[in-house]
Amino acid sequence: MAGFKKILTTTAAALALAAFAVPAFVVPAAPARAQVLDIATDASPVGLDPHVATSFATFSVVSTVYEGLTAIEKDLRVSPALSDRWTISADGLTYDFHLRPGAAFHNGRALTPQDVIANIDRIRDPKTASPLSSRVALVKSMEAVGTDTVRIVLSAQSAPFISQLGTISIVAPEAVAELARRPVGTGAFMFKEWVPDTYIALDRNPAYWDKGLPALAGLKFHIVPDAATRQAGIQGGTYKLIPVADAATAAALKGAAGVKLLETQDLAYSLLGVNTTRAPFDKPEVREALNMALDRAQIVQAVYFGRGVPGGPLSPALANWALPVSDFACYKTDAEGAKKKLAAAGVTMPLKMTLKVIGSLPQAVDASQVIQAQLNKAGFEITLNVQEQGKFIADWRASDFDGFVSLNGGNPDPDDYFGRTFQTGGATNVFKYSNAALDKLLVDGRTETDPAKRKPIYDAAQKILACQGPVMHIAYGTLFAAAREDVQGFAPMPTRSLRTLRDAKIGK
Repeated sequence: MAGFKKILTTTAAALALAAFAVPAFVVPAAPARAQVLDIATDASPVGLDPHVATSFATFSVVSTVYEGLTAIEKDLRVSPALSDRWTISADGLTYDFHLRPGAAFHNGRALTPQDVIANIDRIRDPKTASPLSSRVALVKSMEAVGTDTVRIVLSAQSAPFISQLGTISIVAPEAVAELARRPVGTGAFMFKEWVPDTYIALDRNPAYWDKGLPALAGLKFHIVPDAATRQAGIQGGTYKLIPVADAATAAALKGAAGVKLLETQDLAYSLLGVNTTRAPFDKPEVREALNMALDRAQIVQAVYFGRGVPGGPLSPALANWALPVSDFACYKTDAEGAKKKLAAAGVTMPLKMTLKVIGSLPQAVDASQVIQAQLNKAGFEITLNVQEQGKFIADWRASDFDGFVSLNGGNPDPDDYFGRTFQTGGATNVFKYSNAALDKLLVDGRTETDPAKRKPIYDAAQKILACQGPVMHIAYGTLFAAAREDVQGFAPMPTRSLRTLRDAKIGK
């Protein structure tokens, strides 16, 4: 198309109940000596629909089943995936994505441009209530161009659009009704069965477009809530991989025979979030007092065993964007100052507050206990309500909380997090937060394509959010994974995706 410029091309060609299974079809055999990788995970997924899921447990599984038009690599760069190349018009509004030859769904049907359009339409549909909808809010129109190209036209330029597409899983539209239990994607592994609260089994996709991959015959995600059992299992060889090991488990496994520890800087962060429609948390001064009451360095030591850093609105993994926490005055622990802030805001003390805590994440539970003790010294009276994963997520989605403590996932571009989380009406703005000045910054940052000009915009956004936003960012930890020494090719990713399992194998 005239006026288009080519920007990228490919560089190479989840027993108690009945199991859920998908029918098999005739396919080539797995590579010789290929084995199933036994994985120990801490929680069962809350469904397997990638367009509505918000739990880490779900993301771990679906990141091996589904793919997007683009992919985020372990170094956070964007690479081709289901689109092997694309072009962008000179005005930055029209994208032509050429679909990769040979890409097909696990039911054997070839990927088409209409499939991509149906997926983005589903995410945009308010009935889906997708937490991803903010990422495609600028999509103005879509159409198929021939049999192998999808054209997407935006209403305004979007600097993060290409990376955001890496988080939009392409599902088989005809399988949508059963996606929560029977996912059908294009990824390196395909769904086999789910025995609730016991295991999820995936088979190798023998018709995967990236020939020669995956090397493994399949994956088996064992649901093992107890950390000590996971630790004993990997030491004894029952499990080959713990893809996310908490700091205590990592410390216990350091130097264990036959086990290796892998690590990277986590984009996920621990947080205390508040509902800004509930008094007195609607007052910026109260939110600032919460920040002042926290001793983040103490939490890093007590919860992360020192393997983490006090966290601002962006992870230090985003070295080009994150401001140092020394830039935020409210991060200096000051319990007496917090009391004065509360008094000045007209709050009767002690300020009683219930924090809901996601019980499936040990670091969140441990952090909540330290946070409770710290806030109680600064004019608050904190009650903890530790909830099972499904109830916590339901309350979170419904904004049914005064406050909560959890872990949230991070993203490679600031807009991926800020836009959907803090912009008025954002898809995951469960805090009901609204700030006109921040809204303008986020629109400006999204539509500005020059990184040098985007930097001061997101600096200003971080300064608004750090002390008076609806989230008290606590810490970013080191992300650990534990593997048996014979597991090769797997690397933990800052996004917590398990995409690198497509490259993994057992033995030499």
